Amino acid sequence: MIGQIDGKIKEERSQKLIKLSNQNEKEYNQRYIGKELEVLFEEKKGENYVGHTKNYILVYMKSEKNLENKIVKGICENAENDHVTMKQKVV
Repeated sequence: MIGQIDGKIKEERSQKLIKLSNQNEKEYNQRYIGKELEVLFEEKKGENYVGHTKNYILVYMKSEKNLENKIVKGICENAENDHVTMKQKVV
């Protein structure tokens, strides 16, 4: 069809947008490093409990205690493209 963009160009543009989206998400998550987060942990995956903050940031945290269906406060330690890691706040 006339005026359509070549599939290879579409794929290149798509990959650029995915890369930019990942970069933006990591930069957003990095703003929380060192800050206190409150997380509802939903399940255990491997050695980590996985949950979300009030603003839907995905959080991983290692714990010896069962954290499923519990709200826990902690300090954000590290940021990745799709999640942050947290350590539990000592009260």
